[in-house]
Amino acid sequence: MLDMIGVGPFITLPLILAAMGGPQAMLGWILGAVLALCDGLVWAELGAALPAAGGTYHFLRMIFPGKVGRLLAFLFLFQLCFSAPLSMASGAIGLGQYATYLMPGLAKGGAGRMLHVGDYSAGISVNWATAVAIAAVLLAVLLLYRNLARIQTISIAMGAVVMATIGWILVTGLMHANWHQAFLLPQGEFHLTPAFFAGLGSAMLIATYDYWGYYNVTFLGGEVKDPARTVPRAILISIALVAALYLAMNVMVLAVVPWQTIIAQQDLEARRAVISIFMETAYGPRIGPLLGKVAALLIMFTAFAGIFSLLLGYSRIPYAAAHDGNFFKAFARLHPTRGSPYVSLLTLAGAAILFCFFQLRDVIAALVVLRILLQFLIQHVGVIYLRRTQPGLARPFRIWLYPVPPLVAIAGFSYILFSRANFERELLLAGVLIATGATLFALRGQDATAEP
Repeated sequence: MLDMIGVGPFITLPLILAAMGGPQAMLGWILGAVLALCDGLVWAELGAALPAAGGTYHFLRMIFPGKVGRLLAFLFLFQLCFSAPLSMASGAIGLGQYATYLMPGLAKGGAGRMLHVGDYSAGISVNWATAVAIAAVLLAVLLLYRNLARIQTISIAMGAVVMATIGWILVTGLMHANWHQAFLLPQGEFHLTPAFFAGLGSAMLIATYDYWGYYNVTFLGGEVKDPARTVPRAILISIALVAALYLAMNVMVLAVVPWQTIIAQQDLEARRAVISIFMETAYGPRIGPLLGKVAALLIMFTAFAGIFSLLLGYSRIPYAAAHDGNFFKAFARLHPTRGSPYVSLLTLAGAAILFCFFQLRDVIAALVVLRILLQFLIQHVGVIYLRRTQPGLARPFRIWLYPVPPLVAIAGFSYILFSRANFERELLLAGVLIATGATLFALRGQDATAEP
């Protein structure tokens, strides 16, 4: 649950509302939960049947034998060098947004720009909030490079802050809610126009980003006690509980802060730090601003803890693969005195710093599209292929209503990929990464790599 929640729901509500122009965007949360459940069933079957460290990397090697499996596993690792920094950058950008609530001057010092590379374009932000986001990544590197990582302690602290913040939001919403306001829909909100379906695709993309994380237990599959029971339960129970928390929390926010205020272009404060504005509105002018600042600090801590944990965990994946001879040798290097995989650590952190200059919506879109194309869709096809090629494989957990969930997941993720305006932008980026990764795989002579 902690892997799923993180800082995402505290920074993405304005993006979801803007995608569909009103609270009807909650449909994106609901459909996102259905899609997460279908996808989670695929992870549950694979995680229970093939429990080993590495998750997707291990699954692809087992499902697709020979060169195809090695290529797909390599492409997964290669995209991880981009998607992992994008994930860290999204948390850092969110941290910077809440910092502007504490110090509004951080929003100054630069202007938004558009980066154009051929047909590809993306928003660029250069201001003091960007510097705060970069500083957060650098601080995480400093702590990890000095080998001061205490993941259990920081995970417990992050968990306490996250759950306390969500509990505070729910209680505040119950005390100050205007329920009519929460469900006040704009006129013609459900007219099935092309704009409606494009907005729904964008809302589902953001919801997908917020739900992801339920599968992280499979990356530790070899260390989980009784994975045949624990992995499916961890995945499915987490999806159900987090979906309920998300829907309740967002309804509470909308019952206190009018959705028109959140998506209004002129009210940038509410878009940068929606939970702080929520607290300020709920508690009034006397103590509201103070509690808004407390909320901002709590969410900034949560964001930093997420950056720290992501960098710690993700930096070990390229290192482990390189140590086994399945990725670039440089990533297998350890610091001679501190013992940290410093090449992997610095590479991912450097990419995350670069992505901090991009706008949050573009970072999330690139992250989701890369993961869908080079991880999730391949696994959905893979679980069907594995059923056909290895029908006798022990499957302690079997997908409910098979093959409906993987087919629904394929359809849902494909809809997210192709329904949005300017979807070609992220697909072009993914295509470049696939072509580059396949070329590097061929140049490395992966045919010589031993079978798993």
